[in-house]
Amino acid sequence: MQTTSIQLHTLPFRSVKTYTFSLVFILGNILLPRLVHLIPQGGLTWLPIYFFTLVGAYMYGWKVGILTALLSPVINSLLFGMPATEALPAILVKSALLASFAGVAASRFHKVSLPLLARVVLGYQMFGTLAEWALCGDFLLACRDFRIGLPGMLLQIFGGYVIIQALKKY
Repeated sequence: MQTTSIQLHTLPFRSVKTYTFSLVFILGNILLPRLVHLIPQGGLTWLPIYFFTLVGAYMYGWKVGILTALLSPVINSLLFGMPATEALPAILVKSALLASFAGVAASRFHKVSLPLLARVVLGYQMFGTLAEWALCGDFLLACRDFRIGLPGMLLQIFGGYVIIQALKKY
């Protein structure tokens, strides 16, 4: 298994780069779900709203990640009605957890590897499932990402790895 060192960019909230990178990843989190929602059950299966949150937080720090995590689902919901308003609280919690876990993992380990990304994705999903269960009161509904969204989790791990590798020189 290959492990690669990465150049991390922990950007402050005062930096224009923070908002520029956040905007790029927010746009990615708008375009990817639009594309994936052309497939029946595409959003539930591929979990596209989380993809660029992972990449942004891992490469540019938790601040870029949290801006992407919170703004992407809200903008998508306002513009396109997806995610549905009732799903927003759980998605926002999972997105924020993902941004936090990815930012912490990148700053702590200063490397990217498939096992590390797998731990980030499984971690936010496990804690996010517990939060979703607390929010909705339905354990089976809260476990939906584990029942239906495994392809999306794999996309986050493997696709995230590829994109982070491509961005590591920037």
